[in-house]
Amino acid sequence: MDIAAKPAPTGYYEWDPNEDDVLICRAVRAETHDVKTFVFAPRRGRHFTYLPGQFLTFEFEIGGETIYRCYTISSSPTRPDTVSITVKRVRNGPVSNWLHDNFRPGMMLRATGPMGEFSWAVSPAQPKYLLLSGGSGVTPMMSMARSAYDLAEIRDTLFVHAARSPADIVYRDELDFMARRNRSIRVAHICEDDAPHESWTGLRGRLTRPMLDALAPDFRERIVFVCGPAPFMAAVRTMLAEAGFDMSRHFEESFNFEELPAAEREAVEEASEELASDTATFRIEFAKTKRVVECPSNLTILDAARRAGMRLPSSCTKGLCGTCKSKKLSGEVEMTHQGGIRQREVDQGMVLICCSKPLSDVVIDR
Repeated sequence: MDIAAKPAPTGYYEWDPNEDDVLICRAVRAETHDVKTFVFAPRRGRHFTYLPGQFLTFEFEIGGETIYRCYTISSSPTRPDTVSITVKRVRNGPVSNWLHDNFRPGMMLRATGPMGEFSWAVSPAQPKYLLLSGGSGVTPMMSMARSAYDLAEIRDTLFVHAARSPADIVYRDELDFMARRNRSIRVAHICEDDAPHESWTGLRGRLTRPMLDALAPDFRERIVFVCGPAPFMAAVRTMLAEAGFDMSRHFEESFNFEELPAAEREAVEEASEELASDTATFRIEFAKTKRVVECPSNLTILDAARRAGMRLPSSCTKGLCGTCKSKKLSGEVEMTHQGGIRQREVDQGMVLICCSKPLSDVVIDR
């Protein structure tokens, strides 16, 4: 049984963000030259319960603006007193740079969750797994691997991580340690280049089919989890499909919150088609930027804004992560979400614009 599915023991109080959503930073750890781990605990004595691979949504106040970002939990539910996220510094990324430059132990953030279904705890039962990660996509895989290690599970796990150089391999020492101590866990690193002070002697370049065949000749028998940059995941999908892999055994996740998602191009095209329809159209005003867009009643506010060339914070586009949470100053919407917003926030006029369709003219505080 997965630890997250076990009943709570007597005296065990679970962290509930609806009761108290403030987390205190207990530690900040440098993983690489541009990656840090932030460890959090509740203000009161509570334990975290989640599935390895899930994420939290955080609320940041930066430069007088409220920004919501989701970060995958990198810690394991087997250690419930704290929870950690691991963040890579992104060029011009407002949140990642603020965290790296300003956030210290003792500081507090509001958070909600955990959420998400990217976890082997909800996948079909299978004794053999292949975890493929690129860059910061290592975090949900690490949560799964840490959980398997702590529980001493006999779960055949091959963890393959791709990085730019050996200096960019996140959790390198810990992964190698786990592999030495638990024979059910195997680890392979792939690097594109040498580091300034280390020549890489392992697998070099980007993940290829010959590499995959050499590392996991039985990959067709495994359940595959993939997380990383969009090009990395696309390459893996193509590779597996061309190899005749059963894609129902393939799961992927990508939260790149500080770059425009590649999927937005498709969304814009779909929005264009919707705008050409004969449905009722309403006026959406964004108060801070003074932008006004036209939005048909059968289109979400986010899609209409994309169609108009606006770049707004968003990620999951299905009401789950909360990244696009915004204050509605006036007007009515129909919102169909999947847990990315709490009822008290709805009562305060907050909406998720990725899953909100207008029922009237609307003013959004953005």
